[in-house]
Amino acid sequence: MGGWTEVPLRWGKRLPDACPAANYWEQIMGRKPHPSRSSRGVALRSFVLGLAAALGALVLTGPGRVLSASERYEDLALFANVLDLIRSNYVAPVDEHDLMQSAIRGLLGELDPHSSFMSKDAYDEMQVDTRGEFHGLGIEISKQQGGFIEVVSPIEGTPAFRAGLKPRDQIVTICPTEVPESWSKDETCRTTEEMTIFDAVQLMRGKKGTEITIEIMREEFEVPRSFTIRRDVVQLASVEGNTLSPGYGYLRVRAFQERTDDELREALAALHAENPSGLKGMVIDLRDNPGGLLNQAVAMADHWLGEGLIVYTQGRDESLRQNYPARTGALEAAYPIVALVNGGSASASEIVAGALQDHRRALVMGMPTFGKGSVQTVYPLDGGAGLRLTTSLYYTPAGRSIQEVGIVPDIEVHPGSPETSVLYQGVRERDLPGHISHDTARSASENGENATNASAEEAEEAEDEGSAEADARAEAAQEERDVLVARALEVLKSWTYFEALSARQADSEPRAGAGGEAPAFP
Repeated sequence: MGGWTEVPLRWGKRLPDACPAANYWEQIMGRKPHPSRSSRGVALRSFVLGLAAALGALVLTGPGRVLSASERYEDLALFANVLDLIRSNYVAPVDEHDLMQSAIRGLLGELDPHSSFMSKDAYDEMQVDTRGEFHGLGIEISKQQGGFIEVVSPIEGTPAFRAGLKPRDQIVTICPTEVPESWSKDETCRTTEEMTIFDAVQLMRGKKGTEITIEIMREEFEVPRSFTIRRDVVQLASVEGNTLSPGYGYLRVRAFQERTDDELREALAALHAENPSGLKGMVIDLRDNPGGLLNQAVAMADHWLGEGLIVYTQGRDESLRQNYPARTGALEAAYPIVALVNGGSASASEIVAGALQDHRRALVMGMPTFGKGSVQTVYPLDGGAGLRLTTSLYYTPAGRSIQEVGIVPDIEVHPGSPETSVLYQGVRERDLPGHISHDTARSASENGENATNASAEEAEEAEDEGSAEADARAEAAQEERDVLVARALEVLKSWTYFEALSARQADSEPRAGAGGEAPAFP
């Protein structure tokens, strides 16, 4: 869902303390010359016996019974037997290290779409993502199966933006600065048709000042055109703000990164400075926000909530519930808020929207959100790799699970409206294979219902050779997107008007026998 900004965007991350990891795989299956079949068998048997002993202890000390020790041993023996047959009889030699890595990925792939094993490179990319700064081109990309890498949008002020890349451009070929060792000697460029997003990201990122050439196919191009771009530092600002109308602010929140709360404070301070008479309302735009760090979502919601829960998470056991309450006293005044969402709003952005909606602190407008109601814990592993594991589900202050179903807006923008062409129309949580169902998440909440906090009841681009026609289309798409922002502003102004009207009506008690003109309201 959404796009990738040359780094994979992760949803709902928490970074706990590092935990030790037993390096069984690399101890037994390291990158060494192939041993004889008999010695391999000894190694496999030793591996199985050692791992079986460790798992046997887990049977006695771990939470809950899954399999008996004998059953676990039988499964491990079967695994070792299959592995030995592959290494001995497969038509081509296999890399034992890669084989074991694939086995680990397969193990996690059976759990849910968000649990995964990360290689050292993938783990490093994830950390770059949360920092929000890297060296590269500055483009958000996506890919459909069997298609080319496609530009979702260039980030304003970046090398890609200055070079004139546009949304929906197809990157058909990448010619990297340094050719990977795995490429053939005569290969200097490669098509992206069979390339993964991660591989494309690795090729396009590089040291500041270095150049890379990419071939772009655009609707008005007859043949692909080459763009040579010099890499630079790309800073992904997660929060931007501006004044829509005197007294009415706008905040665009793109993701929840390490500095999101700091950037939010800076944006709010600027809005207050631009509006010295005070803010009358705020539009918080969470559309196409894929989420990010849980603690940053909590910190953001805390600016507008003065009490009660913001969100709570529930692990597999009742005792693993964790509440995230608001601090006493909201940091911002009680002005009206409209939160904009769509199908690309996921995870942490859903936490913010759900908290503001449950506390009746904001009207949520747009389309139903992605529906990712799970939290992943990232465990560092030996060798620089990482494990991302779903460890809990989260619930809104009113105890709602949004897993699979998402946040339903108070004011829905239905298909057929001008916003349809720009609102998210991609994959949602319920479309992902192996996702956790809403019923499962709801049952987990009911099992821990006795711990529910009372506050839950309170509810809470550098021109290029492109034609003028293409530029006009891009501008029209942006205008269409801004229609929803304009509508939100109308709602806020109406809200303020009717609040003032209600207050004046309450203060104006009719007097018996009074005549004259009827009262006039602005």
